[in-house]
Amino acid sequence: MKCTFPLYHSLKILFVLLLTTAAAQAQSFHLGKCPKPSVQEDFSIEKYLGSWYEIEKLPAVFEKGKCNQATYSPLSNGTVKVHNAEILSDGKINSIEGVAKVKDPSQPAILAVSFFKGVPDAPYWVLSTDYQSYSLVYSCADYLGVFHVDFAWILARARVLSEDVLGRLHDQLTAVGLNTNRLLVSNQTGCDLLDQ
Repeated sequence: MKCTFPLYHSLKILFVLLLTTAAAQAQSFHLGKCPKPSVQEDFSIEKYLGSWYEIEKLPAVFEKGKCNQATYSPLSNGTVKVHNAEILSDGKINSIEGVAKVKDPSQPAILAVSFFKGVPDAPYWVLSTDYQSYSLVYSCADYLGVFHVDFAWILARARVLSEDVLGRLHDQLTAVGLNTNRLLVSNQTGCDLLDQ
């Protein structure tokens, strides 16, 4: 018996299902392949180590709490330990650890982060940073070359960031083609539990 349901229609249905799922999860979902923005020149992972606090982000289903922060520390094999933490609505700390590595030494601002064995690494592109106050990070995954889901984070060394710096970072994201109206302001109040 010959299949009369063309591959095109199967992909179309898959696309609609994924679009519906992504929309329900408030992800940043787009047709076409991931953009390839320029990244921080002469990036130094050593200067980047330490704690960063999330100031704004594109929606991310895996982030459910407040006081989101990431701490990066060196590992003996040249990779970087990633420790992400947040406070959930019930007051409990939710955290996860992973490993970040530079895949191509000629592009040190493009890292790959792994949190689970057997799951593909997540891209972590540092678009810009001054190492002392702010970092602008972008991540994007292509699916079948038909659509992509992207993430962006504005991070800071403190739990607040000045409006002029935020404005400059918004301009950078706009230049990449991201809709900054979709950015969510992260709640960085009442974070004493993580500061202990």
